Amino acid sequence: MPKEVVVIGLLALAGFLGGGVYSTWKTARFLAVVLLVLAVVAVGGAVLWLI
Repeated sequence: MPKEVVVIGLLALAGFLGGGVYSTWKTARFLAVVLLVLAVVAVGGAVLWLI
């Protein structure tokens, strides 16, 4: 699998998780923070994979 496909997948996952953060922030802050951490890890993984 080309590395660009993995990077795009990780960025898409980060976007999905970011949407979860946005939608759960007012009702479940702890879950939103967990999703935010996972989104940051996904973006970091995409950047490291690209390098």
